[in-house]
Amino acid sequence: MAMHSGWKRAGASNNAILVVHCDGPLRSDPIRRSLDRFLDVCPWPAARLRRPFPWGKLHWAAGPRGALTPPAVRHVDAATADALQALVEGELNGAIDPRREPPLRFLVVDGPGGGGTLVMTWFHPLMDPHGAENLLAHLAHIEEDHDAPADGRSWAPFASARDPRPLRERGRIARRSLAYMDTLAPVPPVSPGGARVTAGPVRFLHESFSEDGSASARTTREMPWRLAVLGRAMAELWRERALPDVPFMVPISVDLRARGEPGPTFGNLLAFHFARFPPAETADVPALARRLRLQLADAVRDGQIEANAVAMEFLHYRPLSMMLRALPWSRGGEAFSFNYADVADFSPKLEALLGHRVVNAYHVPAVLPRPGLGVFFNRCAGLHNVAVAWVDGVVREQEAARVMDAVREGMGWIRS
Repeated sequence: MAMHSGWKRAGASNNAILVVHCDGPLRSDPIRRSLDRFLDVCPWPAARLRRPFPWGKLHWAAGPRGALTPPAVRHVDAATADALQALVEGELNGAIDPRREPPLRFLVVDGPGGGGTLVMTWFHPLMDPHGAENLLAHLAHIEEDHDAPADGRSWAPFASARDPRPLRERGRIARRSLAYMDTLAPVPPVSPGGARVTAGPVRFLHESFSEDGSASARTTREMPWRLAVLGRAMAELWRERALPDVPFMVPISVDLRARGEPGPTFGNLLAFHFARFPPAETADVPALARRLRLQLADAVRDGQIEANAVAMEFLHYRPLSMMLRALPWSRGGEAFSFNYADVADFSPKLEALLGHRVVNAYHVPAVLPRPGLGVFFNRCAGLHNVAVAWVDGVVREQEAARVMDAVREGMGWIRS
């Protein structure tokens, strides 16, 4: 959010989207009904972001049920794939102002070929990608079982429990994170967005792939391998642009939910690991993957990921203008080299949605003018999804397409 506040004049979006394709047309009325029942027991989809005074805690606040404005649900047609792409990009760029409107909205699209698409858009700090899947599954469950309680007692909590450790102990852990950040990047990173350009809207490419059977699925599904493949693709872009050969800095989100459990829905249940590697060392993908795996193992062993998670809680009490001081290398305006995330498998609770089979689903968050480029992975219905998001004017569509092709070739996938 602090990064977002630095790009107010550019109209930068802090939206994230979940796109769900189904094998039949979807109706908008069931979504409205389930949202209405859900708001009876949980206000957060209609809350507002508040800070009571400059040093107060940044938090979600909601009034009484009768004063809540439900999230918008629109229903439109898209005759072609290009029209559907334009609608989804419009949702990504239509920045949500969480101080004045609900932090969530829905778009139901009657797509080409008789299929239906649901686009769920939210202000990213409301929840992370798995939380968005949780919410959608919960709404679908409410609509399918009218007698089921809407409060989720039989399914998953809405928010995580408070950290039971005393303030002094948590403060000591958070200070370890700050000390770690001070040493993380002696040389500030560079990104495609570092040049002085006029930033346009966020655009993205999405493709689905299947495995060709020649590579070990277990190896290629691990985060270090995928990041190594992506690193090699980015190194090619760096060489084309004659960017300095300083180490890449890439934030890696770590889901704090118990493995295999849905966990809480609201709040970003994430900690962060910061991967570092120079572009010159990306040619040997297996060697780089081993190095990245060791970095992650060291971060877990040394408690760095836990410390980062605790430190993020304390950032709620800092004004936006001071949040980035936790990243000392970002003083020149450059925080990361590029964005990357792997959401892994789509929720098994969403094999069907509102009476229709889900044929594919993927996530895309907006990226900022700096770094201007991000690549996001997930799996759904046996397909590997890759979304390359970029800021128009910072990265060209041809460059984004080359990154997509390099990832496909490096992973040994075939187009579906």
